[in-house]
Amino acid sequence: NNVHLQLSVLNCNLCVFLSGFSFNIVWIQLCCAFRYGSEDLDVIGLTFRKDIWTHHIQLHPDCGYKPALTEMHETLLKKSGDQSYVFTFNIPTNMPCSVTLQPGLEDKGKPCGVDFEVKAYLARAAEDPDEKIDKKDTCRLIIRKVQFAPDNTGSGQKAEICKTFMMSDKPVLLEAFLDKDIYYHGEPIPVKVKVKNETSKVVKKIRISIDQTTDVILYSADKYTKTVLSEEFSETVEGNATFEKTLAITPLLANNKEKRGLALDGKLKEGDTNLASSTILQPGMDKEVLGILVSYKIKVNLLMSGGGDMTVELPLTLMHPRPIGTADEQTTPYYYYCCCCCCSCT
Repeated sequence: NNVHLQLSVLNCNLCVFLSGFSFNIVWIQLCCAFRYGSEDLDVIGLTFRKDIWTHHIQLHPDCGYKPALTEMHETLLKKSGDQSYVFTFNIPTNMPCSVTLQPGLEDKGKPCGVDFEVKAYLARAAEDPDEKIDKKDTCRLIIRKVQFAPDNTGSGQKAEICKTFMMSDKPVLLEAFLDKDIYYHGEPIPVKVKVKNETSKVVKKIRISIDQTTDVILYSADKYTKTVLSEEFSETVEGNATFEKTLAITPLLANNKEKRGLALDGKLKEGDTNLASSTILQPGMDKEVLGILVSYKIKVNLLMSGGGDMTVELPLTLMHPRPIGTADEQTTPYYYYCCCCCCSCT
């Protein structure tokens, strides 16, 4: 089959170019799916994959489908000639973002998670988009759906705890602050720590950690918590003293490469992703459809002499900044679709 399929994607607009095809029907499909088991088990009839949303479009022969041409469509049509077919997928806004659960060193095959796949394929049936198709008559392209932070962010979180210890009638007060409510991947996170120690106990160290919680809700009620950062600061607070300082931390995937099951933004190829962004639920969204929910929290812990440590927790929202020039300022998150390289039929 002398066929070459090439796909390009920009936001929700995609184009397909075909040449020399000999089959009756050309379909294009976009599928959002959740994979929660080993791909190897599919071979023996056990399918650990659930399609969340699928849409098909017949491109050839002409069935009256005429999408509005975008500037990108027109540019690609000029390059590819008369045998080109353009199409556009309108993806519902309540679809989940791409999330990959980091595989272990021994794991093989596709990782678990939520992904989006564009598939162009040749078929013989006009009325059956689910016809069994040979792999050699198929071209696949994985795209990544990423949620960007709104431009207008709010003030940061605050948490405090006051604790009284044995043999002391006065407390220790611990306060922790964030200066804004959203931080970007790779951005240092300054945590302001205040301690008022009215006891004779000594604060030996301050430990700050960040936990990622992954809530897999599509097929079960599993929750996984992984520590993605833990740093100790050799700051001491003597008895009957006060302390105030801003301590900076930066959670990075580079320091968590070997943690199996860690949630990442949809991974297209080696080294092109980061820790998963926080899941932002919009009004009307069904949590069941989202498949995987990701959240973070910062823990500030005082290590006290004689035991009896103190801990406060702050919720953390970790996201991507909106690329410059993509849209006007909004208060709602903005979604973006990026692609990996295309493949060709053989």
